[in-house]
Amino acid sequence: MHIVDGALSNPVVIGGAVAAAGGVAMGLRSLDLDRIPTAGVLAASFFVASLIHVPIGPSSVHLILNGLAGLLLGWAAFPALFVGLLLQAVFFGFGGLTVLGINALNIAFPAVLAGLLFRPLIGRGSPIHGAIWGGIGGAFAIAATTVMVGISLALSGDEFLPAAKLVFFAHMPVMVIEAVLTGFAVLLARKVKPELFQTRPAT
Repeated sequence: MHIVDGALSNPVVIGGAVAAAGGVAMGLRSLDLDRIPTAGVLAASFFVASLIHVPIGPSSVHLILNGLAGLLLGWAAFPALFVGLLLQAVFFGFGGLTVLGINALNIAFPAVLAGLLFRPLIGRGSPIHGAIWGGIGGAFAIAATTVMVGISLALSGDEFLPAAKLVFFAHMPVMVIEAVLTGFAVLLARKVKPELFQTRPAT
């Protein structure tokens, strides 16, 4: 769901960069030493999952797994996803460096929201119950990301409105796939390492 260089207006690019810098700063403050390995694994998962993408106008369709990152890391998902986006921009040209900030904001902020909203629900009840809420959180993160991408495009000019609508509808199948993958990942984590969701606040 990378927006490419040159697709957005300067105010949107600058505003996204400033907001992303704030998110990364908050994420680094909340990233203690024992969560660095988890952040590294999730950054790598995002990096690999989104390598296979289908271009759709000024954006692209691919798996993101940002919901899972937000559920496990909270605000620390910001620097983890930012690193993944930076490496993709540098090595593969996905998105671009000028839109790195807005891309990070569009992908990482929904991840944080998913963590804030659904993480407390995952630790309650049975692992199956947690997996269901995890799946909902995964789908929510993708839906919120598509909305933010659409807003970014719409704010850059009326000519991008059709592309903004296309981005949302094109990602509906991705929402379903991400819900299933995130649900199963949460189910496994609840069974193997339940303290991931029980001992640490979402923020």
